[in-house]
Amino acid sequence: MFLSVFEMFKIGIGPSSSHTMGPMVAAARFLDRLRASPFAARGLRASLHGSLAFTGVGHATDRAVILGLAGFHPETYDAARAEAALADIRARGEIAPPGLAPMRFAPDRDLVFDYGPPLPGHANGLVLMATDAQGDVIAQETYYSIGGGFVVTQDELTRGGPARPAAQFPFPFESAAQMLAMARDSGQSVAAMKRANECVVLPASELDAGLARLWAVMNACIDRGLAADGTLPGGLGVTRRAGAIHRALMAERGLNLTPPHVINDWMSCYAMAVNEENAAGGQVVTAPTNGAAGVVPAVMRYWLDHVPGASTARLGDFLLTAAAIGGLIKHNASISGAECGCQAEVGSAAAMAAAGLCAVLGGEPEQVENAAEIALEHHLGMTCDPVKGLVQVPCIERNGLGAIKAVSAASLALRGDGRHFMPLDNCIEAMRQTGADMSEKYKETALGGLAVNVPNC
Repeated sequence: MFLSVFEMFKIGIGPSSSHTMGPMVAAARFLDRLRASPFAARGLRASLHGSLAFTGVGHATDRAVILGLAGFHPETYDAARAEAALADIRARGEIAPPGLAPMRFAPDRDLVFDYGPPLPGHANGLVLMATDAQGDVIAQETYYSIGGGFVVTQDELTRGGPARPAAQFPFPFESAAQMLAMARDSGQSVAAMKRANECVVLPASELDAGLARLWAVMNACIDRGLAADGTLPGGLGVTRRAGAIHRALMAERGLNLTPPHVINDWMSCYAMAVNEENAAGGQVVTAPTNGAAGVVPAVMRYWLDHVPGASTARLGDFLLTAAAIGGLIKHNASISGAECGCQAEVGSAAAMAAAGLCAVLGGEPEQVENAAEIALEHHLGMTCDPVKGLVQVPCIERNGLGAIKAVSAASLALRGDGRHFMPLDNCIEAMRQTGADMSEKYKETALGGLAVNVPNC
């Protein structure tokens, strides 16, 4: 199944790709269905299930659904307009999305958090309904936010989702083993094969412009995070730290007194800058999720700013390679914390970043695959246990450590010839099995782990 680089990397808003972006996208899809319907809807209702209910408030899922039903979309989100729209909806008890007549919707009454068992298809489920003038349901759809901003209906989930036929792509690899075999047969790099696949569905000029746009948004997010101070929203009182760390690092530069391990602090502050912006609801790029959005940009920024010979001309190759690895993980396991824990989010992001860095540092496809495997292997078993359901503790620091692991994995892979004991495919399968066996308490419900071991204050 072909997954585009622009599906693995999406421009959106914080704090969560599966809990904020996904529900907003689902609501937008429901509006499209209503616009095509011959029946006039006069009211709307929504219910959140599973992880969307347990950590929905902390992840702003309720806001996302309301704004999605009002016509907002993650990629074009405007914070000022959104706040005005929310205030108007709450005051009037009515939503008036573009292209549809006004519909009754009182958030306190019509948006329900269902804390019972999750819906059968996925841990992140929501049901959207439209009613007639008498309040009877005339349209209903179940959506699942399956991680990274991806959304499927119940029917799409049953059928396996809307897939593009593999035969139409020159390099239709669905496993790392296939990817390496095709690379050997063609003499092409992972990035080159991914580029050839992408160019089946869009012109090369659009591909390059889109890749440049992704990096521009990632880099701007880092810069905003490094320039910001203060306390993050949500009630935990978490202080932004990336800016202060960056200022200290800048002051130490050139003093010849800094130990070599401080390079880890540079990587961490880049990653933390992104995830502090994400926690504040700012614009980020899912990579492959919002909770793991800092890893890939941090490694890219580290490469550009700290590695001799780095060039912006290779940024596209970095992103294409990373997307190829992310697509394999999503297709064969998961990138959803609610489904497989944080090993599926930061672990996947570290594997993607390690592969991208290895590629631009001259790694052969076998070394790229090895780098991804090393990074993912050493995140296996990682739980997703956000305190108070917020993407702050442990998520912000975890991105910094994920970036460090990614760089270490790429470096180790480049020291070898690509031959290694554990294939990436087997590691991905181990991650899938671990996630399936993991207690629900540790899969983005804030019911276990760090989320319930907090200071009494």
